[in-house]
Amino acid sequence: MVLVVEDEQIVREIVGMDLEDAGFDDLEAKSADEALSLLRRRYSCGEEVRILFTDIRMPGQLDGWDLAERARILAPELGVVYASGNELAPHRAVPGSIFLAKPYRTADLLKSLTRLHVR
Repeated sequence: MVLVVEDEQIVREIVGMDLEDAGFDDLEAKSADEALSLLRRRYSCGEEVRILFTDIRMPGQLDGWDLAERARILAPELGVVYASGNELAPHRAVPGSIFLAKPYRTADLLKSLTRLHVR
């Protein structure tokens, strides 16, 4: 299961469709706050999310850096891929994560998921 966190609806939907076409199950959230709530609910029910694919800059109290840090507390093995169009963003990446600069190609995202051994 891949959790896609992106505030731009069209980008979120396209990524979701691309992941489904490649054989991945996905969930979608429009903010880091919504994603963290969703992760907490899923983990409390014993349901697993294997990877977090998150934008960094989003509306709300949390950004993608915060989300990944808090998500790793819930699930230390969680794979994380960040995406941002702002290359000047401070890099607070969690260990073992991958950063994709926007615009990225679907092939690059799929390679990142494969590198993290997620299917």
